[in-house]
Amino acid sequence: MRKSVDMCTKLPNNALEERLRWVLPITNKQIKLVDAAKVFPGGKRTLERWVGLYKKYGEEGLMPRSTRPKSQPGEIPIRIKERIIELRKEMRLCAKKLNYKLKKENIKVSDRFVGKVVKAEGLTRKYRIRKLKYKYIKVPLAKGDLVEIDIKYVPDLISDKQYYQFTAIDCASRWRYLEIYDDFGNGSAIAFLDRLTEIAPFRIRAVKTDNGSSFTNRYTGYQKSADPLNPRLHPFDLFCMKNNILHYLIDPGKPAQNGKVERSHRTDQEMFYDRRKFKTILGLKRAIKQWNGQYNNLEHCALNGRTPNEVLSTN
Repeated sequence: MRKSVDMCTKLPNNALEERLRWVLPITNKQIKLVDAAKVFPGGKRTLERWVGLYKKYGEEGLMPRSTRPKSQPGEIPIRIKERIIELRKEMRLCAKKLNYKLKKENIKVSDRFVGKVVKAEGLTRKYRIRKLKYKYIKVPLAKGDLVEIDIKYVPDLISDKQYYQFTAIDCASRWRYLEIYDDFGNGSAIAFLDRLTEIAPFRIRAVKTDNGSSFTNRYTGYQKSADPLNPRLHPFDLFCMKNNILHYLIDPGKPAQNGKVERSHRTDQEMFYDRRKFKTILGLKRAIKQWNGQYNNLEHCALNGRTPNEVLSTN
């Protein structure tokens, strides 16, 4: 009796001793299981299970074992993870756009899961800048209501000559058109807009540009005009007036107001210029035409996973 009292009052050092202090008095027939269950906080069924394990396996049967499942029933197959990594390395798209691609392949996962896989593989951008987010009032636009136009320097010289990429993007459908010129003068800007009005699958009602000398003389020619009330108009403005196109200008030093075309330039840099080198201007013009077709078939977050060509075909 003294032995059972000591065993019940001695504090256990681990889980095995805790189980033995309840099981041993029962197996040694010092106390009945029914009576021990009245004071045992775990219940009678747990005591019965412990006693059965002790009789069958000894102390080894009472050793605590992990209840963690050996396999997760809802775990995503490894092939899907490999596909996410393949698409990320190939296209360098964000998690949301990658998921648009996966859905077209009948692979259903969440954007969060795609982001976790990309992050776990170390495929995120190394230098991320925390940007301030502003809330803008979004005015619904139809295709052709407003087209943003801008100029991007071709990063590398070709035959020791600098070339320039003229870009136009429709704010409603995100449809885009690119052309390469050997200068960014007034003539090139007008020739680009003229070509754009011919090739665009919609009527262009308004364009928006920055305040560069290729598009306006509002901050140069207007101030130097001999007659401030009747200033000499820029050739680009005259062409817009001739074709019944409104010309909007962004505020000086506010490129975010031309955000759609600026963002597309970053895509050009990451997915086109960073991956290719050109030796001739003919090769560049051919490649930029092909890339423009690919861009118009890329899924966009702003279009809820649709491509610009899909938007144009549905509207």
